[in-house]
Amino acid sequence: MLDHGGRLRDAATQYDIPLADWLDLSTGINPQGWPVPALPPAVWQRLPEADDGLETAAAAYYGNASLLPVAGSQAAIQLLPTLLPRAAVACISPLYSEHPQAWQRAGHKVRFLQNALLPRALAAATPYVLLCNPNNPTADRHPRELVLDAAAQLHKRGGHLIVDEAFIDPTPEQSVTPLAGTDAAPNLIVLRSLGKFFGLAGARVGFLFAGRELLGRLAESLGPWSVSGPGREAARLALQDTAWQAATRQRLNADSERLRQLLAPLGEVKATALFATLSSAQTGELHKHLARSAILTRRFEQQPLLRCGLPGDEAGWRRLTAALTDWKSA
Repeated sequence: MLDHGGRLRDAATQYDIPLADWLDLSTGINPQGWPVPALPPAVWQRLPEADDGLETAAAAYYGNASLLPVAGSQAAIQLLPTLLPRAAVACISPLYSEHPQAWQRAGHKVRFLQNALLPRALAAATPYVLLCNPNNPTADRHPRELVLDAAAQLHKRGGHLIVDEAFIDPTPEQSVTPLAGTDAAPNLIVLRSLGKFFGLAGARVGFLFAGRELLGRLAESLGPWSVSGPGREAARLALQDTAWQAATRQRLNADSERLRQLLAPLGEVKATALFATLSSAQTGELHKHLARSAILTRRFEQQPLLRCGLPGDEAGWRRLTAALTDWKSA
């Protein structure tokens, strides 16, 4: 089992600090998520049904009806490699570690391309290329035009481009989801999640966008009722709340810049609207320093990277600012 952010109970035990005292900035999840209302009793009492409006709401929000709801994008990450012929996959890394593990477990040969641009990934001549856009954890971005060109080039040689867009909701104009599985990009596969921008990680709702044949095989592998009734209802309502989405994008962009400026004196910083990643030789010690102040961040041991999410209120911002000020003055 791989390590992930959000392991707050482990940190509380390790540093002997009560759970309630922690500020968790380790996950990149929107700390002011979509406010889930009281849900109708029927969604708890009945088996989920596909004609409840979720697929329609998702098609409108994402601009593409060639989709399948899944129990968080993690479900698709684990099963997708089992549905494609075994071959070599080029992964632009570092990236979300569940991706390469799933491909390796399914018998594919994974080629890691460190901090590569898309042209280099295409030059690897593998049938599959996989990337996160924006990338987790580095916050690097691949321009939309280059992503679509890569999909076209892979299509010519019978390959597939797999794109994880878990963090792209704040900038929908950069997304390639609307074209995934369509005649314009039949070999493009895109994963989306409601866990990050909408802050609904616990609902376990995501989507895979791809051609209908691949979606059908994934549905068969998942079996019935792969997404819970309450999860489907909460996701449907969130996807339809355009006023909340617009206000949230504006807030996240402002908060992201605030976080970037706060971390900038400590090293090289790259940011998405939901997290900032610091590159510095001292990230390990900084991670420990913040943890001793009951602030949990995500350290990546294989690279000198520290990922920091957004505080959810002014009290959180003050705590983070104070802890970083103590670090700089030490």
